Amino acid sequence: MTLRPVGRAWWWPAGLFALPLLAALTLALGAALDAQAWRRLLDDPALWPALSLGLWVGAAATAVSLALTLWIVTHLHGSPAWARLERWLGALLAVPHAAFAVGLALLLMPSGLLLRLIAPWAGWDSPPALATVQDPFGLALIAGLVGKEVPFLLWNVAAQLRPVAQATQLRQQLQAGQAMGYPAASVWWRVLWPQLLPRLALPLLAVWAYGLSVVDMALVLGPTRPPTLAQLAWSWLLDADAAVNAQGAAASLLIALLVAAGALAALLLARALRAPLRARQVRGDRPAPARTAALVRPLLGAGALVYAAVLALLAFVSVASVWSFPALWPQRASLEAWSTVVESLPVLGDTALLALAASFTGVVLAVAWMETTPPAWDRRAAPLVFAPMLIPGVLLVAGLYQVALRLRLDGSLAGLWLAHSLFSAPYALVALAPAYRGFDARYEQTARALGRSRTAFLLLIKWPMLLAPIAAAAAVGFAVSVAQYLSTQFVGAGRHATVTTEALTLASGGQRTLMAAFALLQALLPALAFGAAWWVARRQSRRLGTEA
Repeated sequence: MTLRPVGRAWWWPAGLFALPLLAALTLALGAALDAQAWRRLLDDPALWPALSLGLWVGAAATAVSLALTLWIVTHLHGSPAWARLERWLGALLAVPHAAFAVGLALLLMPSGLLLRLIAPWAGWDSPPALATVQDPFGLALIAGLVGKEVPFLLWNVAAQLRPVAQATQLRQQLQAGQAMGYPAASVWWRVLWPQLLPRLALPLLAVWAYGLSVVDMALVLGPTRPPTLAQLAWSWLLDADAAVNAQGAAASLLIALLVAAGALAALLLARALRAPLRARQVRGDRPAPARTAALVRPLLGAGALVYAAVLALLAFVSVASVWSFPALWPQRASLEAWSTVVESLPVLGDTALLALAASFTGVVLAVAWMETTPPAWDRRAAPLVFAPMLIPGVLLVAGLYQVALRLRLDGSLAGLWLAHSLFSAPYALVALAPAYRGFDARYEQTARALGRSRTAFLLLIKWPMLLAPIAAAAAVGFAVSVAQYLSTQFVGAGRHATVTTEALTLASGGQRTLMAAFALLQALLPALAFGAAWWVARRQSRRLGTEA
């Protein structure tokens, strides 16, 4: 049974979310449709190498992330290891992209930990001349993107399989297939994935869009000669020359068109493959179980080790003031970097304040949407919800800056709150929707039968019972706000720094200890938010007597 919408009240959460987005898009497109800017863009010799590199990085990261996700779910779902993985996905997602990129660079760079470990056997007494980071093929950037996108896709798959009805149907189809002599993996490929993959279209499109338009990770891991197209567009957008700025806007629109072209190509490919795949599904053969299944757990162990190494390196390097190659232990350790961080309390305060305000706004909008619309509307709203994830960030923040200018909010915390909320709200809605839509409507019927008002029902029954998922959605919104780089730089007009902008600014300089300290701080803030959400969930479980 579904909850009823409350009249036309759905207009205000939809409007509050859609209006800034549509305004930003309109203004961004207006700036990007300058004919002269397009002529300069197409004549620029830097365009085509950057375009080729951007397409390669985006396509490779998306393909590898999708392949690994399908492989892991196929061979792990339903096992105790899958349950453990599902519990850790939130923690993996909480690590910001920029902090992960900085830690991965410290692991892979010529003077990084990995090459220090093999230096005694390789005979190196100085960092080797190897382009292990910022390599010309973008391999380090692809590795970083895969490391962040696989947990995101697994989280989406888990969300699709979590509803009781969906999980029951999945189990029944698996049992039926196995009873007919098919291995579980074969049932997944022939029966389950054809049903699930269309539902993952929007998350996959978000992965493709991010891979094609990523800037923050590319500044740390990506190639520089040439850079990717998104890096090039970002540098043009920051230029003081209005003509170059317009060229950057045109390049941003080109990235958006490439995202759309990639989605169309994937759709056409899926249609073309439908008939041969259908023939393969029904041909009746029973293949032997795949031998690669045994590699899933070692791969996941390696992935967990990389995440642990990334976070440990951030902490280690932040105090390693003198650490010459190939030593494994620093010659001198100090807390100078953390003293500087302590002196930057206003930066930390601005970051936390913005994140709290953006996550609160996101949760309020998400709850308002859930309360005022029936579940059937979620599918219609999905393109709007996913829009900030699908539209290239360089294009969207250019429009947001124009919105902030017209509202006289550029360079202000209010303007940053607006920009961060626009990115946090959809993630909060996606995180909250499964629990909210799964709430048993009979509680409301009982409350109404006892003569309680809807307000009393919400305040005394529903929201207290949904406190844990609401806290989790707030933590997701908080993490998204902390990770914002493009919007903070552009809408903030360089007047307000956050731990993310500080970490990425330092990444281009030589202050390695300070960069590691700010990157670790960037990872710790979302961790604290997710820790608070976990504490709320645990406290509620104890109160309701449902703790395992």
